[in-house]
Amino acid sequence: MKWNKMIPFAMSALLIGGVAVPEAVSAKEEVKAEVTSEEKAFIKVEGTIDGIEKSNELTLYTVKGDEDSPVLAITDETLIFDNTGQKTKLKKGDKVSAYTHADKPMVMIYPPQYTPDAVIVEEDEANTAVVGLFDDELVDPYLKLQLNVDDSTDISSASGNKVNADDLKGEDLLVFYKETTRSIPAQTTPEKVVVLDINTVDEDATVEQIIKDDHYMVDGVKMVPLRLLAEKLGYVVDSTGVGAVISKGAPSYTITRGQKEYGYNKSLLQFEAAPELLEPRKTYVPVGLIEEMMK
Repeated sequence: MKWNKMIPFAMSALLIGGVAVPEAVSAKEEVKAEVTSEEKAFIKVEGTIDGIEKSNELTLYTVKGDEDSPVLAITDETLIFDNTGQKTKLKKGDKVSAYTHADKPMVMIYPPQYTPDAVIVEEDEANTAVVGLFDDELVDPYLKLQLNVDDSTDISSASGNKVNADDLKGEDLLVFYKETTRSIPAQTTPEKVVVLDINTVDEDATVEQIIKDDHYMVDGVKMVPLRLLAEKLGYVVDSTGVGAVISKGAPSYTITRGQKEYGYNKSLLQFEAAPELLEPRKTYVPVGLIEEMMK
């Protein structure tokens, strides 16, 4: 869970087939074909750990790549596995692949610094691990990969919540597999799948507890997660692609990320700070809006 996070700088608004054939190939073997490119959900950083610097709250790992030497900021919440699906620890000399959600705010310094959601230590050439956003058909268009989950697949979640195959749809997933079909998208029966739901809030949590545990301070304004709190209060949240419409009977709010102005029924009001995507796929709004919705 997140605690009293400080964002001192201004945030920009962020906007939110094929038939298989029976022949299987190694997951490491490239399948070349003409496919429509899709926007990636995660930024992948590859290289070898060349330096380690520890502090109280995180450890900075310098990764030596082909062109630059990015830094990975690793916290206690970062998932670290080898590519066979076993949890492990990072050490100097490890060849790693780090995945950071593309919508996550980045520290604007050089060399680039990432706070990855998951790090994979590449140990076994026969195994592959990837992180992606999989749709209701369990397809990631960017990875061109479709999952065929069966009873042999080990399914778990980063939060520790119980999950099953239906819970994988539309989620960020860490997937471990060995072979794929020669199809577009390539298909695989994964050995292990982990749902990246570390930000999931306990269903029994109160509004006050959610606000306490999950907020940012932006220019002195407490920013809290819109959907979690609105739905907790019984509102319906409909995404507009650039914001949301929140309604419960007559009251209706229309917000747009990056804009202080928001609509309340037919009136135009103004926030202290503009709603923003301060975490991947989570719009945050000033806490004053939630207090108003509670009246």
